Amino acid sequence: MDSLVQGSIRAQDLTDEAFAPYGDIIKPRMSGEQFDRAHSYDPSKEKTYVKLVMTNGVPTLRIMNLRLRGLTFSNMARHRRVSQCLGSLQGKEWYMAVAAPTNGDSCPRLEDIAAFRIPGDRIIKLHVGTWHAGPHFKHQECLFMNLENEDTNTQDFQDVALPHECQIKD
Repeated sequence: MDSLVQGSIRAQDLTDEAFAPYGDIIKPRMSGEQFDRAHSYDPSKEKTYVKLVMTNGVPTLRIMNLRLRGLTFSNMARHRRVSQCLGSLQGKEWYMAVAAPTNGDSCPRLEDIAAFRIPGDRIIKLHVGTWHAGPHFKHQECLFMNLENEDTNTQDFQDVALPHECQIKD
């Protein structure tokens, strides 16, 4: 943690390759294929199939109504027992700062934090243990879909205060 210094983190475009150390991207796909007998639908056989870890508790899906958050943060959090999925429900662009999971109680270093610009038609799934700050956005308010366990924020929440405020730069 001593190596963290006040700084800005440039937001990058969300791509499978860039986001892979932190999680997976759930993208829109054409619907209706599940009833097409010639092209049966089996999501477990797709290359883009996203696996969730929701077995360590009771999954809950909720809609968060968040007010203006801006692009600054001074804390990061992680969940060691569950995958968390987040996505904007109104098609609004948003941002997330992330750092790859660390062992034990070690905290993310500033040079290990990445920021992503997330299109409003994408959902992200964070790997178990991924450090994150967000969702962040520039809008006055935004609705977000949040899939996690019902006790994630009380029983599976580790946060760390960063020694300086960080700014996501667009």
